[in-house]
Amino acid sequence: MNKTVRNTVLALGAASLALFGAACGSGDMASSGSSSSAAAPTSMAPSSSAMADPAANLVGPGCADYAKQVPSGAGSVSGMAADPVATAASNNPLLTTLVSAVSGKLNPKVNLVSTLNGGEFTVFAPVDSAFAKIDAATIETLKTDDALLTKILTYHVVPGQITPDKIAGDQKTVQTGTVKVTGSGDAIKVNDANVICGGVKTANATVYLIDSVLMPA
Repeated sequence: MNKTVRNTVLALGAASLALFGAACGSGDMASSGSSSSAAAPTSMAPSSSAMADPAANLVGPGCADYAKQVPSGAGSVSGMAADPVATAASNNPLLTTLVSAVSGKLNPKVNLVSTLNGGEFTVFAPVDSAFAKIDAATIETLKTDDALLTKILTYHVVPGQITPDKIAGDQKTVQTGTVKVTGSGDAIKVNDANVICGGVKTANATVYLIDSVLMPA
């Protein structure tokens, strides 16, 4: 079953499923052995001016649409800036599937909320339509394969906060794999996924909404 699913996932390589990674039987990144590096803040923290204005560093062709869909409240750009990343994501109507995956709702053995809320991260967050590209059989397998789900999720997380002007290049993830970020401004790609809106601030992370799930090798 697991072998079949992995083959299916590899076949979706072009769709890329970027989120977290590290096989972690307990379902928490803290027990995956990656927590020490993941929790370490980097020198790429946002400037005080960016913190004062959460929309200051936004990039991506979908930022205007995001602002229209969620103009105010806890899931808006300004609202997300007030909460740590897992909490902020739970308030965003564009990220319901991702939130289900990281909070134990998809697979009770995988709950990364406390870890994500407890460090400084850059998070590549697939929107709901990104998960819709994955076949139903794979989603069903992720409900019971906690190691695979954790590997995928942690592949979407990079230790430390990285602003859009510094995001280009090879970024090592919590899963230990590398994602390749190319382009700039409103044309940024993470592996094969497009950034819809990036530079979204939360209290402890910088978030890039992406249109495909990233898949580790």
